[in-house]
Amino acid sequence: MSESNADTSPKFDRRPWGTFNVIDEGENFKVKRIEVLPGKRLSYQKHAQRAEHWVVVQGTAKVTLDDRDIIVASGQAIDIGIGSAHRVENTGDELLVFIEVQRGSYLGEDDIVRLQDDFGRVT
Repeated sequence: MSESNADTSPKFDRRPWGTFNVIDEGENFKVKRIEVLPGKRLSYQKHAQRAEHWVVVQGTAKVTLDDRDIIVASGQAIDIGIGSAHRVENTGDELLVFIEVQRGSYLGEDDIVRLQDDFGRVT
C-alpha cells in the first residue's frame, strides 16, 4: 500500500482465472463484476481492510470461507468478513458471474494476503 493510501488498482483486469470490471466506486465502497472461467478458482486469500458481499448472477459458485465449503447458486449471496479466509471456484462448465460489493477503509488490489494459489502468486 502506498503512503497516501490511494487506490491505483485497474478498472478492468484479465487474470488467469477470468476477469473483473469495476462498475462503480465511491468513498469506502467498490462494486465489481467478476467472471470466473469453468474449472478455475481464485486464490485462497484474506483482506485486512475490507469486507465483501458476493451475489451470484450466473452459474454456481463453490465458496470456501474459513475452511468451510459453501455452494452459492445463481440468485444467492454470501458475506465475507474482514480478515476471513475465502476463495471462489467455478466447478461448473459455464461461466460463473458474480457481483462483488467491497466495503472498507481501503479497497486496493494490494490488500490481499494469498494463503494458497494455483498460479504461483502466494506471497
